[in-house]
Amino acid sequence: MANIKSAKKRARQNEKRYERNRVLRSSARTAVKKARAAIDSGNQEQAKGAVDVVERTLDKAAAQGVIHRNNASRRKSRITLAYNKAFA
Repeated sequence: MANIKSAKKRARQNEKRYERNRVLRSSARTAVKKARAAIDSGNQEQAKGAVDVVERTLDKAAAQGVIHRNNASRRKSRITLAYNKAFA
């Protein structure tokens, strides 16, 4: 446990950031999982909506620094590729 005042503050800040990042990372993973399920189900309208949600969620996570922007871009690219392949 930290004894120095600044170290205690840093520990509090890290805890807050960890929780905020965890929520964003989890929601991004969930959105990707739902989009993949929608694509596999064959319902094009539902899949398109899910892909849009994935793109927004990943962009938000990347903007806040939770994931790297290239990671978000790669994931969006792959989910879009899967959507286009399924409904071409």
